[in-house]
Amino acid sequence: MNTPPSPVPRVPDRNGYRLAIFDFDGTLADSFPWFVGVLNGVADRYGFNRVQADEVERLRGYDARQIMRHLGVSNWKLPFIANHMRQLMARDIDGIGPFPGVPEMLRALNGRGVTVAIVSSNSVENIRSILGAEAAGQVAHYGCGASLFGKAAKFRKMLRITGIPAGCAVGIGDEVRDIDAARKVGIGCAAVTWGYARGDALAARRPDRLLRRVEEIPGLFGG
Repeated sequence: MNTPPSPVPRVPDRNGYRLAIFDFDGTLADSFPWFVGVLNGVADRYGFNRVQADEVERLRGYDARQIMRHLGVSNWKLPFIANHMRQLMARDIDGIGPFPGVPEMLRALNGRGVTVAIVSSNSVENIRSILGAEAAGQVAHYGCGASLFGKAAKFRKMLRITGIPAGCAVGIGDEVRDIDAARKVGIGCAAVTWGYARGDALAARRPDRLLRRVEEIPGLFGG
């Protein structure tokens, strides 16, 4: 098992979080059923292990490196796999949507003066199509094309772009690597239980907040 990175000292701003950096797939977009549906075809194309139906829940309890080892995925293949998955999603985009309540939640955050950003390995085009024009318009900044283990660098870039200090920012995601990346750069970390990783796996990483409903997200920002 991988040891979580040591948290960077973080001093929360007295006014609370002012920057929300969201993951996309599994956090805002209900794409896990689609992902499971295409995964074995991608496995055949790129020469890694297929996933049996009875393995899915076990894999949801693993972190990204454990999943890669289980599937036999080589690091050098990751950029090609990610690009192919983006293309497949663009093909199937009409069958994927945001989780219920996501557009209203994004609108609520903007109403509270929160800067909303998305950092994802997905493409801007796919994200905007899935969210729809109104919800996508609530997002101020996109950091797309992040590699599987490249989120920390994208988080740092968001802090530079917005000028908001780390103590006033929170990363919101559905995987263990989202928590680890947030801690690496010293921002808050909130984990959602409705996405790709199981809630118990996320809880074991001790995020600052464990969220079970989309409607809980605005509560991170007061009010």
